[in-house]
Amino acid sequence: MELNDELCLCFHVTQRKVLNYLRTEHPVRASQLSECGGAGTGCGWCRPFLEKLFVTAQRADPTMATLPTAEEYRLGRGAHIAAGGGTPPDERAP
Repeated sequence: MELNDELCLCFHVTQRKVLNYLRTEHPVRASQLSECGGAGTGCGWCRPFLEKLFVTAQRADPTMATLPTAEEYRLGRGAHIAAGGGTPPDERAP
Protein backbone atom coordinates (compact mmCIF):
# COMPACT_ATOMS: atom_id res chain seq x y z
CA MET A 1 0.00 0.00 0.00
CA GLU A 2 1.32 3.43 -0.96
CA LEU A 3 1.09 6.48 1.29
CA ASN A 4 -1.66 8.10 -0.79
CA ASP A 5 -3.79 4.94 -0.94
CA GLU A 6 -6.94 5.01 1.16
CA LEU A 7 -6.64 3.10 4.41
CA CYS A 8 -10.22 3.82 5.46
CA LEU A 9 -12.25 3.22 2.33
CA CYS A 10 -15.52 4.31 3.94
CA PHE A 11 -14.30 7.82 4.74
CA HIS A 12 -11.43 8.09 2.22
CA VAL A 13 -8.68 8.49 4.82
CA THR A 14 -5.25 7.84 3.33
CA GLN A 15 -2.38 6.04 4.98
CA ARG A 16 -0.42 9.32 4.78
CA LYS A 17 -3.12 11.13 6.78
CA VAL A 18 -3.12 8.45 9.48
CA LEU A 19 0.69 8.48 9.72
CA ASN A 20 0.69 12.29 9.98
CA TYR A 21 -1.99 12.10 12.66
CA LEU A 22 0.10 9.61 14.62
CA ARG A 23 3.16 11.82 14.27
CA THR A 24 1.51 15.09 15.26
CA GLU A 25 -1.22 14.11 17.73
CA HIS A 26 0.48 11.22 19.58
CA PRO A 27 -2.72 9.30 20.44
CA VAL A 28 -2.45 7.05 23.49
CA ARG A 29 -4.99 4.49 22.26
CA ALA A 30 -5.59 3.06 18.78
CA SER A 31 -9.27 3.98 19.07
CA GLN A 32 -8.28 7.65 19.01
CA LEU A 33 -7.45 7.24 15.32
CA SER A 34 -11.19 7.63 14.74
CA GLU A 35 -10.54 11.35 15.27
CA CYS A 36 -8.53 11.26 12.04
CA GLY A 37 -11.32 11.80 9.52
CA GLY A 38 -13.53 9.12 11.07
CA ALA A 39 -11.09 6.32 10.26
CA GLY A 40 -12.31 2.98 11.56
CA THR A 41 -15.88 4.07 12.26
CA GLY A 42 -17.51 2.71 9.10
CA CYS A 43 -17.50 -0.96 8.12
CA GLY A 44 -14.62 -1.81 10.47
CA TRP A 45 -12.36 -3.35 7.85
CA CYS A 46 -9.50 -0.92 8.50
CA ARG A 47 -9.44 -1.28 12.29
CA PRO A 48 -6.78 -4.04 12.41
CA PHE A 49 -4.61 -2.03 10.02
CA LEU A 50 -5.07 1.14 12.05
CA GLU A 51 -4.08 -0.79 15.17
CA LYS A 52 -1.01 -2.14 13.38
CA LEU A 53 0.06 1.40 12.43
CA PHE A 54 -0.63 2.59 15.99
CA VAL A 55 1.47 -0.18 17.56
CA THR A 56 4.27 0.42 15.08
CA ALA A 57 4.16 4.16 15.80
CA GLN A 58 4.58 3.40 19.51
CA ARG A 59 7.86 1.78 18.52
CA ALA A 60 8.88 5.11 16.90
CA ASP A 61 8.82 4.08 13.22
CA PRO A 62 5.32 3.98 11.66
CA THR A 63 6.80 3.19 8.25
CA MET A 64 7.75 -0.29 9.52
CA ALA A 65 4.17 -1.60 9.37
CA THR A 66 3.63 -3.88 6.39
CA LEU A 67 0.24 -3.46 4.75
CA PRO A 68 -1.22 -5.30 1.77
CA THR A 69 -1.25 -3.73 -1.68
CA ALA A 70 -4.15 -1.38 -2.40
CA GLU A 71 -5.78 -4.02 -4.63
CA GLU A 72 -5.44 -6.80 -2.02
CA TYR A 73 -6.80 -4.41 0.58
CA ARG A 74 -9.82 -3.46 -1.55
CA LEU A 75 -10.61 -7.10 -2.35
CA GLY A 76 -10.27 -8.09 1.31
CA ARG A 77 -12.69 -5.37 2.32
CA GLY A 78 -15.20 -6.59 -0.27
CA ALA A 79 -15.00 -10.10 1.19
CA HIS A 80 -15.29 -8.69 4.71
CA ILE A 81 -18.50 -6.84 3.85
CA ALA A 82 -19.94 -9.75 1.84
CA ALA A 83 -19.39 -12.03 4.84
CA GLY A 84 -21.41 -9.68 7.04
CA GLY A 85 -18.37 -8.17 8.73
CA GLY A 86 -19.62 -4.62 8.49
CA THR A 87 -21.72 -2.13 6.57
CA PRO A 88 -20.20 0.88 4.82
CA PRO A 89 -21.85 4.23 5.52
CA ASP A 90 -24.80 5.04 3.27
CA GLU A 91 -24.87 1.42 2.06
CA ARG A 92 -21.97 2.09 -0.34
CA ALA A 93 -20.92 -0.94 -2.32
CA PRO A 94 -17.53 -2.48 -1.53
